[in-house]
Amino acid sequence: MNFSSQLITWYKINSRDLPWRQTNDPYKIWLSEIILQQTKVQQGLPYFNNFIREFPTVFDLAKSSEDKVLKLWQGLGYYSRARNLHYTAKFICSSYNGNFPQNYKDILSLKGVGDYTTSAILSFAFNKRYAVLDGNVIRVLSRVFGVDSYFDTSIGKKQFKKLADFNLPKKDSYTYNQAIMEFGALVCTPKKPKCISCIFQDECYAFSNSEVQIFPRKQNKIQVKNRYLNFLIISIGDSTLLKKKIKGIWSGLYEFPSLEFKKDLSVNKVIESKQWINFFYKNNFQINNVSSIITHKLSHQKLHVRFFHIKCNKVKTNDYKFFKKDQLLNLPVSKLLENYLSKSAV
Repeated sequence: MNFSSQLITWYKINSRDLPWRQTNDPYKIWLSEIILQQTKVQQGLPYFNNFIREFPTVFDLAKSSEDKVLKLWQGLGYYSRARNLHYTAKFICSSYNGNFPQNYKDILSLKGVGDYTTSAILSFAFNKRYAVLDGNVIRVLSRVFGVDSYFDTSIGKKQFKKLADFNLPKKDSYTYNQAIMEFGALVCTPKKPKCISCIFQDECYAFSNSEVQIFPRKQNKIQVKNRYLNFLIISIGDSTLLKKKIKGIWSGLYEFPSLEFKKDLSVNKVIESKQWINFFYKNNFQINNVSSIITHKLSHQKLHVRFFHIKCNKVKTNDYKFFKKDQLLNLPVSKLLENYLSKSAV
């Protein structure tokens, strides 16, 4: 089996026309790789186009405010990627005069950049011979060659890295890297892979042994945590209270005051809680509406959320700022809040 040449031949016939494949600009390639982390192409493509339209160069991105970057990223999730993107753009402009470094060590040292992204930039921007190893590549290699090691362990990572390097052709490594990722995205998919039309059907270990869904093997399964949140949409006059989060999954985004409990509480129990009493003055609030419980799933968390619409004259905290309704539209918020606000008047 000539694995690499078969993949390249398949790719030249079946590859998608994507904008980051039409350039060797390291800024655009880096941007696309950050956007596509944990994100499918069809979801990430409009974000890539919007970022290039708004920030055509790394200097434009570096000069922007973090709020503007996060607003443009809104809805894509994993917001640390956007914060790291902005930080790294500023660092490249200040430390490298806007020119991306061209060696493995310096690229790897950039914030938000790991081994895969480093290899991708070196391969796709600078045509250097580095094997990429993302989820698509791991899935293809594990199934075709029957890699029994857990890919999320140190031993497994070394084995996959060695196999990826072994299969990397000496010539046209750029096309091979694109090909194996594309093959994983279009044919050797996580669910319902197209085994019947696969070019490696006869050689594939997983298919031959009816073990396609077993590979790749993962040792550490994600533990999902349930959280119970009550957001307080508080109107004081014609303004609403929000504050910018400084830590957590939504760091850098704006959020309504929230009360979190260890379990789901009734509306009355929430109002009677110490957290509520510490927030509102007695008899100085009016609850206009309470939403039904909304379930919002994240990678490691399952949020059970309720929204309280409240009018009052003042609250017991100075941690929040007042925003007019027209200002809310320009603030970066989580997908959860964006979805709710689009359906509810504040």
